[in-house]
Amino acid sequence: MKTAYQVVQKPLLTEKGTRLKEEGNQYLFRVAKRANKIEIKQAIEALFKVTVLEVRTLPVRGKAKRLGRFQGKLPDWKKAIATLKAGDSIELFEGV
Repeated sequence: MKTAYQVVQKPLLTEKGTRLKEEGNQYLFRVAKRANKIEIKQAIEALFKVTVLEVRTLPVRGKAKRLGRFQGKLPDWKKAIATLKAGDSIELFEGV
């Protein structure tokens, strides 16, 4: 059993995330790669004391990076979009 902090790694503050927050009360998070939608929903509800209506997830491929002649790749990760009940909000994102 993973803790809520292991499932939800950090919030994502991007232009798309700001637009989603304003238009549809949706929030972006970076989550554990092996976490499923049910675990993500329970973790967000436990951490932020809000009601989550829907969770959408998408895997993100790591970018290829190079330093001189050495080439590598950043690790793959998972993004989650959580839709909250009308009237609920997360204070961490307010004022951004």
